[in-house]
Amino acid sequence: MADRGDRIPIEADGRVVELSSPDRVYFPERGETKLDLARYYLSVADGIVRALRDRPTMLHRFPKGVDGPKVHQKRLPAGAPAWIETTEIYFPRYGRTADELCVTSAADVIWAVQMSTVEFHPWNSRRFDVERPDEWRIDLDPMPDCPFDRVRRVAAGVHEVLDELGIRGFPKTSGGHGLHVYVRIAPQWGFADVRRAALAFAREVERRLPDDATTTWWRKDRDPSAVFLDFNQNTRDHTMAAAYSVRGNPRATVSTPVTWAEIDDVVPDDFTIATVPPRFAEIGDLHAEIDDVAFAIDTLVEWADRDGLD
Repeated sequence: MADRGDRIPIEADGRVVELSSPDRVYFPERGETKLDLARYYLSVADGIVRALRDRPTMLHRFPKGVDGPKVHQKRLPAGAPAWIETTEIYFPRYGRTADELCVTSAADVIWAVQMSTVEFHPWNSRRFDVERPDEWRIDLDPMPDCPFDRVRRVAAGVHEVLDELGIRGFPKTSGGHGLHVYVRIAPQWGFADVRRAALAFAREVERRLPDDATTTWWRKDRDPSAVFLDFNQNTRDHTMAAAYSVRGNPRATVSTPVTWAEIDDVVPDDFTIATVPPRFAEIGDLHAEIDDVAFAIDTLVEWADRDGLD
């Protein structure tokens, strides 16, 4: 075992990152270390880089492991090497700007791990036009008493409506108890319109599955056994764990791409930093085609206008 102060060189995309404290246990329930975390991200490098590429990314850092304090880091941590790329984001609420990490290679991911990052939370827009999202995110967020079978039913409803719209969605587990579906869209709309479109879509799913799905905004007013379709995840500066991002829990779960057919049998907790690498090696990145087609959301914006949604 290396001493806590030892540093191990990790090579990624032709660059070398010095990983300090490689034997520090990050996931106490399982025993995986900081080095295990780095090796995990190397094993899914194509997938995590595709999910993060050129997106302003907030880092969830756990300097003492996931049982310790969490740092939500928007601004790039100090000491970044010159090759790390960023983009400047303006935050109107605070009247400030921050240079956020924009991943372009696996070396960026490993450097972030060196800085104690466990979770990667990218924007749904890219640095080339930060104010125009190119990703619509459908978040199936189960309430505390919601069984996962209900999440599966709502996912089927989401798939049905997307198919009717001629839109391809790419599902993944959240790394918690829910599911996400990502849709690549043309960057022609601002955050307000994408959020309105997401709400209009969610209302249609709710209309078809009134016993399972809800768009009720206030948590206290929701059925505690329902699936909340969290349309607000498409608001500016709202971020979600990326595909292949590890989650900061003792189980070391991973937000993992799945096929629509798998959802009927999937158990989210089965996807961990130990089980996802062999799966990735066998089947590759199930989101590999996500950038192939950018869909229009005109119909959803029309639904939002029709229903007076804002």
